[in-house]
Amino acid sequence: MREIREILKILLYNPDNGVTRNFMPHLWMFLLQSLTPPGHEVVLIDGNAQPMDEAGIARYVREQKIDLVGIGAMTRMIAKAYRMADAVRAAGVSVVMGGPHVTEMADEALGRDGGPRHADAVALGEADATWPRIVEDAARGELKDIYAPVDLTGKELKPSLKPYPVIPWDTIDLKQFNLVPKQAKRWLQKIGEGWGTFRIIPVESGRGCPYGCEFCTVTGFFGDSIRFRTNESVVNELLLLKARARKERGQMAVFFIDDNFAINLKRTKSLLRDIIAAGAHVNWVAQISANLLRDQELVDLIAASGGKWVFIGMESIDPANLKDVNKGFNKPEEYAAVLQRLAQRNVYAITSFIFGMDNDTVGAAERTLAQVRTWPPGLPIFGLLTPLPGTPLYKRLDVAGRLTRRKHWQEFIPFAMAHTPLRMSIDEAHAEVKYGWSKSYSGTAIAQAVDSLDDQPIGYRVNILIARLCFRGIYFPMLGRFAWWKVISENRGTISKLIRQGFTAWWDSRSRPARAPAISAGD
Repeated sequence: MREIREILKILLYNPDNGVTRNFMPHLWMFLLQSLTPPGHEVVLIDGNAQPMDEAGIARYVREQKIDLVGIGAMTRMIAKAYRMADAVRAAGVSVVMGGPHVTEMADEALGRDGGPRHADAVALGEADATWPRIVEDAARGELKDIYAPVDLTGKELKPSLKPYPVIPWDTIDLKQFNLVPKQAKRWLQKIGEGWGTFRIIPVESGRGCPYGCEFCTVTGFFGDSIRFRTNESVVNELLLLKARARKERGQMAVFFIDDNFAINLKRTKSLLRDIIAAGAHVNWVAQISANLLRDQELVDLIAASGGKWVFIGMESIDPANLKDVNKGFNKPEEYAAVLQRLAQRNVYAITSFIFGMDNDTVGAAERTLAQVRTWPPGLPIFGLLTPLPGTPLYKRLDVAGRLTRRKHWQEFIPFAMAHTPLRMSIDEAHAEVKYGWSKSYSGTAIAQAVDSLDDQPIGYRVNILIARLCFRGIYFPMLGRFAWWKVISENRGTISKLIRQGFTAWWDSRSRPARAPAISAGD
């Protein structure tokens, strides 16, 4: 039995994915910190912002006298999460693990599948209600193996988001999440508009998704019952973030991490109207299905409330592929009109595509890019169809005997398939993804994207430059000074042009004579 302590010092740790930095903080840590019973001390470490290995975390928990460690991780991070958990437990500190992967693979985390035990306890599903119980049990030295949000009959309970914990974004240290690289900071500061810093903050307004796409873990984890925060709660959080950005004279954007921000059109419109009425406009990004963006009023409200980017899971331009993965509500013939509708309001899209689907053949990337090039500038991203545990896709491929790495998460390899595609080889699927990234994020492609916005204010062009450079790092990691200098060199023409345009705009604004106020005939 662990030592009984009335007051705990708790570390909440999110591992890095071992590939590239995730520049946005993970919301779960801040949410659980706010839900921790009073009196306990909670510290947060995001491995993407503060790199740490097994020896480092073991030394940290000993030196800081940590009593309990909570680790959350998605499937792509779980191998690192297990190694870090093992190091913490070897140092004599209890570990609680949670998140989508552990929820589906609890026996794996607890060593009940024949493998080593990585956690003293696991939290299944959403931990809003179970986390306070976990902390209290840990303080008494009575951790249970499994914590599940269920009622007395064993039925799963989904937490209401009313009320919602207040996260103190005004006092949280966010320096490590600055998206602007040090090498570019001095140049971008000369442009003005606070571009020396830029941070993206996660905010949720609701949870759940009814669509049940075959490859997605969302419906399995959050359920198909949609729950929302109050409009007032969301608006107050945005006002808090807006005040901090103004105080720091920097740029800050919000990423609404809802799985489908506009799943309830009436509610979303109501929220956006309240944001506008309260003056809570901040630049924001959200995930919205293409089919919901047919609504003109919604798109108008997105733009008026500060929406700048919309993440759209297009997945494929082939209707047969979309039907195969239960995403037939996506209509490729509508993609261009949807993106044009957004661009007309200066809202642009992060368009996500998956290669290696059952109807894909060699050349899928170029066929996709041929369409992308006809659309307004945006951020195309490319990945491979991945069978995640607990999804209908994993079960289908397992039954068909098509899994090549049945427990692919135990040795995470970025951009590597774990099953055999039907109409191309694994190597050919890998080549398609590489082609999509290299053609979309070359210096030439970035210059074309920036130049296509020459009729817009300088801020829009800086916006897409920074976004393209950062998204390039998803596939081509820029983890060192040399890598960043190489990227800056490749794009030096575009960067220099923007600096000149920024100075010109600044000079014009300084030298332009002030206009006298207009006097109407009635005066």
